Amino acid sequence: MKRAIIVVLDSVGIGELPDAKDYGDVGSNTLVNIKKARPQTDLKNMCALGLGNIQGEDIHLLGKVPSPQGAFGKMAEKSMGKDTTTGHWEMAGIITAKPFPTFTESGFPKEVMDAFEEAIGTKTLGNYAASGTEIIQVLGPEHVKTGYPIVYTSADSVFQIAAHEEVIPVEKLYEMCQKAREILAGEYAVARVIARPFVGEKGNYTRTKNRKDFSLEPTGTTLLDLAKEKGLNVTAIGKIEDIFEHRGITRSDHTTNNNDGIDKTIFFTKEEFEGILFTNLVDTDMIYGHRNDVEGYASALEYFDGKLPEIIAAMKEDDILFITADHGCDPTTPSTDHSREYVPLLVYGKKVKEGVDLGVRKTFADLGQTIAEYLGLDANFEAESFLSDILK
Repeated sequence: MKRAIIVVLDSVGIGELPDAKDYGDVGSNTLVNIKKARPQTDLKNMCALGLGNIQGEDIHLLGKVPSPQGAFGKMAEKSMGKDTTTGHWEMAGIITAKPFPTFTESGFPKEVMDAFEEAIGTKTLGNYAASGTEIIQVLGPEHVKTGYPIVYTSADSVFQIAAHEEVIPVEKLYEMCQKAREILAGEYAVARVIARPFVGEKGNYTRTKNRKDFSLEPTGTTLLDLAKEKGLNVTAIGKIEDIFEHRGITRSDHTTNNNDGIDKTIFFTKEEFEGILFTNLVDTDMIYGHRNDVEGYASALEYFDGKLPEIIAAMKEDDILFITADHGCDPTTPSTDHSREYVPLLVYGKKVKEGVDLGVRKTFADLGQTIAEYLGLDANFEAESFLSDILK
């Protein structure tokens, strides 16, 4: 009973890509810079698999070991961009040649906002690039007074709508997002429309766990599609179902935070099924990376690392565990946006060779190609499988 367990540590990059300068990300190295800023950061279980043995400047500072228990390497993003959607899609076999549009300079065009306001029957506030936690403090009082939703964006390809849950109920906010998703097509086809509900009083507004992403549908056949078509189980944990617009998925659990996502990963790993378990742990990005919270980021990494032995203990004879990321979000740099970085790749299983250096993969899609080969799926991604390198 072959299974692939993929855990995406959201935004946990491991060094700038060669084209990082084109994205304003020179100097970004999420994992290593966190270790430098907080030397006591201890990721001993991931390091036991080979995290500190990955090729790259100063990566050894994470904790190089003489005999790694897994296979290890890092992957370059071949797609254009540095966002959640392109990263996850590439892992699943889709390489995005043209980056999704962004609207950081002057917000969304008048024709988009006019169409959106007509569709929802009300005016809007904002329409500029901002931190989500900051814009609700600035525009929250006016939103509560008028009932107008807050629209904003960021360096990512996103159209975000924030609303107080007592002013615009969550389900109504989701309806607004769906209408925005239908409008944002063609040249305005952002990767994600995101519902950002919040609660609280003036001066102390806080976002809730009822965030929901409305993504574009994948532009090609994914690893998940192929697995589902073959009759395999595809379990999505966290925001995976949103990223793939619910396609290629047989069951899902959206979870409330990283701790819940880790617990659900352990729970489903203990179950009997054949196929793919795909988990995204978003807190490192959403709560800590975008807020430049080094301490919080490091603590979240340590919590996952501390639970890793439980994930491994739940694995069955033919399971292969893949630990990776979708982009960077270095909390030690002035930027609060994603960073164009390599991502780590750790592979572990009872049938996986120990100490295999997978080097620098040319694309995240190597991961999807490898899993497809392992599960007997007829995939032909623009990628190279490393299955023969890791199996005993």
